[in-house]
Amino acid sequence: MEYTTLGSTGIEVSRIALGCMSFGTPEWREWVLDESESREIIERAIELGINFFDTANMYSLGESERILGNVLAEYDRDEQVVATKVYFQMDEDDPNSQGLSRKAIEQELSNSLDRLGMDTVDLYQIHRWDEDTPIETTLRALDDAVRRGQVRHVGASSMWAYQFAESLHASDRLGLERFRTMQNHYNLLYREEEREMLPLCDREGVGVLPWSPLARGYLARPHDEFDVTTRGRTDDYARDHPYFEGGGREINERVAELAAEKGVTMAQIALAWLLHQDAVDAPIVGTTSVEHLEDAVEALEIDLTASEQAYLEEPYEPVPVSGHE
Repeated sequence: MEYTTLGSTGIEVSRIALGCMSFGTPEWREWVLDESESREIIERAIELGINFFDTANMYSLGESERILGNVLAEYDRDEQVVATKVYFQMDEDDPNSQGLSRKAIEQELSNSLDRLGMDTVDLYQIHRWDEDTPIETTLRALDDAVRRGQVRHVGASSMWAYQFAESLHASDRLGLERFRTMQNHYNLLYREEEREMLPLCDREGVGVLPWSPLARGYLARPHDEFDVTTRGRTDDYARDHPYFEGGGREINERVAELAAEKGVTMAQIALAWLLHQDAVDAPIVGTTSVEHLEDAVEALEIDLTASEQAYLEEPYEPVPVSGHE
């Protein structure tokens, strides 16, 4: 395993972060694993040297946090870096179980910590931008959580670059805790973040944690085989993103071609490309099998030349911004 410093936090994290959206209950989404299956993957991740785990309160409506907490409780908590998120509605009967108001943040953070079985979470992220709450209100609530010792650092996720810049400026102006990380939508098939968000993060010393590094599985298998998996057949969100536009199919074919030449998997090539991007700290890799987890870690050993990276990138065309909703 390789490790890197997470943005300006000083925390050392594995170059691969284990995304925990696939842990919880298949009652939430058909492709999600139950607790025993999830445990096997989390334990193997620790064996492989992964120390960075990313979950969210909305993943299986809290079950992901509970399962992750149960497993990590059997290990040295000081050796693990745990991130979770807040924004999406948790209780359809409670309108204040969503958004980024002070009430929502304080009650949902308390609930997340209870499920995780932890007094402090290392990284607490806003899952999306809240149009109904002034960013100053959100930042003050997050700053208080840091001062109470419930949160070590705060981070953000998909939003417009101008919104993120506004957030950082507000923190500096008011003397509040800054967002230290940006978990954004970024992969070979979706590179719109290269225009503004990634340069902004680089300038501000913000760590970058791409979600959907394999384009919800489309970069893990040939175009014609996308629907062969349960997730490919049932994950409507994959088709909501512009992966099949802007040269997407040709990029998919070039990933397959390069993978065959090197004797590795398509997923490993796609991950290796991300790991070669200077802006990226640690991709958030979700998986439903130990085999795929091991493949992801082995991607750290793949070296892509500048010409190979350019070959993969060349068919890309601008696509609509996606992932902020």
